Amino acid sequence: MRIAVLKERAPGESRVALTPETAKKFAALGATVAVEEGAGVGASITDEAYREAGAEVGTAAAVVRDADIVLGVQAPDVASLNGAKPGAWVAATFDPFREKDRVEAYAQAGLEALSMEFMPRITRAQSMDVLSSQSNLAGYKAVLTAANEYGRAFPMMMTAAGTVQAAKVFVMGVGVAGLQAIATAKRLGAQVSATDVRSATKEQIMSLGAKPIFVESVAGIEGEGSGGYATEMSEEYQKAQAELVSGHIAKQDIVITTALIPGRPAPRLISDAQIASMKPGSVIFDLAVAAGGNVEGSQPDQVVEKHGVKIVGYSNTAGHLAADASALFARNHFNFLSAFWDKEAGKPVLDEEIGTAVRLTQGGKVVNERLATT
Repeated sequence: MRIAVLKERAPGESRVALTPETAKKFAALGATVAVEEGAGVGASITDEAYREAGAEVGTAAAVVRDADIVLGVQAPDVASLNGAKPGAWVAATFDPFREKDRVEAYAQAGLEALSMEFMPRITRAQSMDVLSSQSNLAGYKAVLTAANEYGRAFPMMMTAAGTVQAAKVFVMGVGVAGLQAIATAKRLGAQVSATDVRSATKEQIMSLGAKPIFVESVAGIEGEGSGGYATEMSEEYQKAQAELVSGHIAKQDIVITTALIPGRPAPRLISDAQIASMKPGSVIFDLAVAAGGNVEGSQPDQVVEKHGVKIVGYSNTAGHLAADASALFARNHFNFLSAFWDKEAGKPVLDEEIGTAVRLTQGGKVVNERLATT
């Protein structure tokens, strides 16, 4: 069983799908691990560290040759996989809804694409969930970036010269990223509030010491949406929420937006008029900017200033914490494959529940039902 890891080639991608820690663990299972030269540089991992962990280090062509499994952060182009075994697995994030041509190319090449972002949100798959591990870091980084752009202090400070008031932070969307944003802002001493369309998140918000801001006159989602994500709300709820949020946003110093809907553009949460209502010097961090943005006018990897308000958003927020993001991503990969490792076969054998959920292509065809319906 040969497991190959290539250097990430997507623009701005600094993460890597394997660390020396997980290389050792795969070797302990009996696998041969091969890593492309320089693959870990962006995450502060040297080639020598991989060699010390028992991995082969070589050119891309040498690494991929006869590979049974290829691990990636973002799915590599099919051309870079020339030389891998027929039917080789490629486990990575594929962005399947927006990158259907790439998925089709994998099918035509006879490769088995395993989409890590399609990992089902069930208890036994939590340790394999790359979206959660990366979103956790993204929520943290969003607050730090907003704090850096904000021209004032976060905590209340009592000084001989007078009192500095605590910054007011509003988090919109209370998934993994939102919860971490709340916790980070609280640790920095901010006065934090948060909202979500899922009424069940009220208790989570309060448990972190933040104030829940919810529409009371119109019913929201009582529990979780499909797969743990929120779903789109009725027009009546969206209107009521917009009115509530408009009044609240005008009083905030920092706003963090995190709302995503799988397979669709990010929902618009903040309009230009709402930005104009905020105080000059305020900051908005749009965590959904790569999916179209929650904020009108936000641009990936740019600081946009509108009405005296700075709007920030990274196309790859977790990648700005490459070392930790890589460590967690690599563990997700190991937890995934090792959970299904068949000692007699010397390879992983996926079960129906998780295998069906993550498998995009097999036997020359696109086989995932979620793609067939879009």
